[in-house]
Amino acid sequence: MSRKCYITGRSPKSGNNVSHANNKTKRTWGVNVQKVRIIVDGRPVKVYVSTRALKSGKVVRA
Repeated sequence: MSRKCYITGRSPKSGNNVSHANNKTKRTWGVNVQKVRIIVDGRPVKVYVSTRALKSGKVVRA
């Protein structure tokens, strides 16, 4: 399973490392996701949820 937020859909982003000499190499920024139990269709389910969604109150833990 990919590290993607179940609620907001946030996923890893890509970009470049840029050195002092302006050399560019690819890199990725991961998403800060936590595996939590939430209620989905009346049942508790373990899913990955971003910490931003947890802090903002978009998710209620089971």
